[in-house]
Amino acid sequence: MADETEGQAPSFDLEFQPHHGHAVPVAPGVQRLTCNNPSPFTFHGTNSYIIGPGDTVAVLDPGPEDDAHFEALMRAIGPRRVSHILVSHTHRDHSPLARRLQAETGALTVAEGPHRASRPLYAGETNPFAESSDISFVPDIALGDGQSLEGDGWQITALHTPGHTANHCAFALDGTGILFSADHVMAWATTIVAPPDGSMRDFMTSLEKLLMRQDALYLPGHGGPVREPASFLRGLRTHRRMRERAVLERIRAGDRLIAEMVKVIYASTDPRLHGAAALSVLAHLEDLIESGRVETDGPPRLGGEYRLA
Repeated sequence: MADETEGQAPSFDLEFQPHHGHAVPVAPGVQRLTCNNPSPFTFHGTNSYIIGPGDTVAVLDPGPEDDAHFEALMRAIGPRRVSHILVSHTHRDHSPLARRLQAETGALTVAEGPHRASRPLYAGETNPFAESSDISFVPDIALGDGQSLEGDGWQITALHTPGHTANHCAFALDGTGILFSADHVMAWATTIVAPPDGSMRDFMTSLEKLLMRQDALYLPGHGGPVREPASFLRGLRTHRRMRERAVLERIRAGDRLIAEMVKVIYASTDPRLHGAAALSVLAHLEDLIESGRVETDGPPRLGGEYRLA
């Protein structure tokens, strides 16, 4: 799920063709099938991946509960057996179809764990993304950070990359240089980080974690591949740091409310998206408070007043 309010990421893929209903090869032993669920937050739709060169495969992020996408997945899988269904995180555009696919194939579901917020709710706070979360999903296999899973001609290692959600995982296809980056890193736009579901501090820490790797290609949850991951990650890190500086500059200029900051920082953004922009600013403010650079009375919240520490 991308943050439409952030605009395009440092480089982006306007040439991506979703080929809804048809699986397309994107790497040796990897097919991509894009669900026809386009939106401002999903681009052309959610990418599902069929992984494996042999007669037994894994499916990554089967997608939302969608009849046409389920039928397209089954056609693409064909006579092959599905041994595992991997889920990068539990937003409703990624995980719900896992239940129907498991019932049809008998495959084991695999994820970091069930859905949870990045922090507890404060008194009187509601989670704006509660309806977008697949609360009922519980994996058969909880794959911890750095743990691997083997199949027919493939091995996948889980990389815990919280930030977008607390249970977000990227998956490395070992020995290939390919990382399934899910919603943490996408070519078409930056990822939405909205408290309490998401955490900006966790998101930035996860970026640094990925920068320590030597992956050659990212296959994301929406849109086309990221072909130069290292330079893209550095650009994404810079973009987020610029947003952080913009928040600090607005506080220095006298803004105390998030709504005041959003009007200036997102002046060129469709006002209908200012609600999502406010959540992004809140995520930065939570991080700034934790690092001791900003203060507020009580817990950070959308209606709170903020000042430099």
